[in-house]
Amino acid sequence: MENELKHNTDSMKAANDPGIYKLIIFGVIVCMVGVFARFAFDSWILSLVCWIVLFIGVFICIKGVFKILDA
Repeated sequence: MENELKHNTDSMKAANDPGIYKLIIFGVIVCMVGVFARFAFDSWILSLVCWIVLFIGVFICIKGVFKILDA
C-alpha cells in the first residue's frame, strides 16, 4: 500500500491535538450554561449576562475551530 496518506504534516498534527478539542468542548459547555440560564431566569439583567456568557462560549468554540484550520 504505497498510496496511504501520511498524517505527519504540521497541519494534521495540529488538527489532532487533544487540547484543541478540549477547548471546543469547554466552549460548548459554556454555551449550554448560557442558553440554560437565559431561559431559566426572568430578569433583563440576568438575561443580558446570559447572552454575554453565550457569546463568550461561541467565541471560545470559534477560536478552537480556527486553531484546527491554522488560520
